[in-house]
Amino acid sequence: MLTKDVTQEIEAAIEQIHALGKEPTVALVKSRLSTSVPMPALIAAIKSWKSAKRVPKVEVAAATQSADRIEQLETKIAALTARIEELEAKLGDKA
Repeated sequence: MLTKDVTQEIEAAIEQIHALGKEPTVALVKSRLSTSVPMPALIAAIKSWKSAKRVPKVEVAAATQSADRIEQLETKIAALTARIEELEAKLGDKA
């Protein structure tokens, strides 16, 4: 699975909040991120920043391109449709 490193984005958000004189919280940091980051990863990053002024490396699953995703879904639908037709044919033979 492809991953995306969001460490710099998280660190920039935390620094921006801190520069405003506010305490970085999960809600404040999350609101400034363009990438969706799991809550446990955000909590760990904020705790690490508060104790050591550094953010550990955080990676999230990269978003797949819409065209690729549509193609994968169409392939699955075609395979499932074929299986349904096969099962319906078997049921028709038994009746």
